[in-house]
Amino acid sequence: MLEKIDLTKKISKEEFKELYPELQERLYTVQKLSWDARIPVVILFEGWDAAGKGTSIQELTEPLDPRGFKLYPIRAARTYEKAHPWLWRFWAKLPARGEWAIFDRSWYGRVLVERVENIIPEVEWRRGYRDIVDFERTIADDGHLIIKFFLHISQKEQKLRFKKLIQDPLTSWHVSPEDWEHHRMYSDWFLAYEEMFERTESEWGPWTIIEATDRRHTRVKIAQTIIKALEERLDLAA
Repeated sequence: MLEKIDLTKKISKEEFKELYPELQERLYTVQKLSWDARIPVVILFEGWDAAGKGTSIQELTEPLDPRGFKLYPIRAARTYEKAHPWLWRFWAKLPARGEWAIFDRSWYGRVLVERVENIIPEVEWRRGYRDIVDFERTIADDGHLIIKFFLHISQKEQKLRFKKLIQDPLTSWHVSPEDWEHHRMYSDWFLAYEEMFERTESEWGPWTIIEATDRRHTRVKIAQTIIKALEERLDLAA
């Protein structure tokens, strides 16, 4: 799937200036309408290191009412969390009726980092696909709208971004030895992502792959996808 993605897609500065302010207004509107309609919304971001997940989330939330969403940056499970079933910590973060929960990385770590870095046995991460599909189906049946983004860049683009970050003392801390190790293992991550799409794509939890080379294109496609999904749920689509 990923090899067929056109990573050259971009939006001109002029087109972006014309499009994005209206998209920001519509984001605020659909957030308010989803609050009024008591629709819980789950938005998750996965993708390559340096693909722009954090920046995209920051820009997405800029026009939103902060009272209506919660942001969860997901890291490795803590000791007390490991004492529970592995999805427990994500159940605890699901949004209330009308709220949005935005995940910077998510439960997909089970079949990504825990797989690629051999953190858990193969039988466990393979069982994770079934657990994830069942989890998403359950919350979708309960009324949650699930929007899943994967930010895609090439290995060459990733290397360029790492080098740019390192050159600036204010951003060099973003790039760790672990990030470079992930970069060297690009093909292993590529296979893990491909299987993730194959096994977890569903009508209730579809993936949207974002061509993330051009940041303006990234911002516009994310906003358009969220607006479209919510307008369809609210039966507002033109």
